[in-house]
Amino acid sequence: MNAQRTHDRTFVRTFFTSPTAVEGEDDSAKMLRSAAQLRGMQAPDIWVPDNEDATAPSMRDEGAHNIVEVVAEHGAEFPGEIHPRVVWHRDDPATRHQGFQRMREIADPDHGAVDYIDGFVIPEVGDVDDWKKADEFITIVEREHGLEAGSLAMSVIVESAAAELAMGRLRDAMGRPSNNLERLFLLVDGEVDYTKDMRGMTPTGELPPWPELRHNTSRGASAAGLIAVDGPYDDIRDVEGYRDRMTENRAKGMTGIWSLTPGQVQTANTAPLPPENGRYILEVDGREVDLREEGGVQVYEGDDLSVEQVGDDSYRLMAGGTKQELDGEGLGEELRDRLAYVPSMTDIVDSMEEFETAKAEGRGHLPGGDDPRLPVPGSLRSPPRPA
Repeated sequence: MNAQRTHDRTFVRTFFTSPTAVEGEDDSAKMLRSAAQLRGMQAPDIWVPDNEDATAPSMRDEGAHNIVEVVAEHGAEFPGEIHPRVVWHRDDPATRHQGFQRMREIADPDHGAVDYIDGFVIPEVGDVDDWKKADEFITIVEREHGLEAGSLAMSVIVESAAAELAMGRLRDAMGRPSNNLERLFLLVDGEVDYTKDMRGMTPTGELPPWPELRHNTSRGASAAGLIAVDGPYDDIRDVEGYRDRMTENRAKGMTGIWSLTPGQVQTANTAPLPPENGRYILEVDGREVDLREEGGVQVYEGDDLSVEQVGDDSYRLMAGGTKQELDGEGLGEELRDRLAYVPSMTDIVDSMEEFETAKAEGRGHLPGGDDPRLPVPGSLRSPPRPA
């Protein structure tokens, strides 16, 4: 694959959608204006003025106008990226044409918004040829308006089996002179329409969890140099469930998640981040207990675990009501089995840098066989001295 990314961002936590026009309001752009003024941890990495599912069909022309007006006014101060979502459908040329016309309007330099528009989100895509159609329309928009080729990114919502299968063909399609698919940015799961396309049913009517889709999206993004984003988490009051979903996603390499409210944005912007300082945790009687560092030694404070030296190389380990007689090597192994390290952001960044250096030198892995995805500082690789 010879494709080169045309965007710099490598990490997305939040994908926040807002209706572009609301019926029955004196100012139909009210929710757009509110979203455009989000700041701090409530500001998403990616803001998506949603002129598709979040906006009634009768309001979408007005919605496109609202995007232009609000982004032209507030885009310069917005701290994240702005990627409007337009209508599209793999089986409907008329819908695709509507999306094309609205992209032309939003990106028209005379309207004053395109300087702050980073790309477009294309929903309901089908096979790779359909992705190429969307790319061609964006290419035409760039050329008509005198914009730099590839300056507008393209993200897709994976809402069909055809789109899921297409992700496996991206590596072959990207980088060919017949398309500009290098502009691809995000692969975003849309489980609601995906469930309909798959004819999925559950006894309660709830959405299936679709772990396979999330895995495939993460795999497709990794193979093509893109970023994977999970779909909406509808129960906005279930903060712990939202955090658990993000934890599961990060284990799959899916860094981003759809956010439906500023509250979810704040949760997603903060919860997945590694701690400022790394720490050890020790499993004791089915519980995880934080250790305290004291003079380079990891210290356990509690009554459920103790170590007593009973000979030159003999130790008695009391843990959870059980007693073990161990030599020094056995004690070290037992404590290692109970020990886990929670890496800090610095640990992760340093480990990634070491891994990239090792890979460039043809070594592939870090010296000593450590897995670079599980960074452990050198000073912590030996078992902690019992205290």
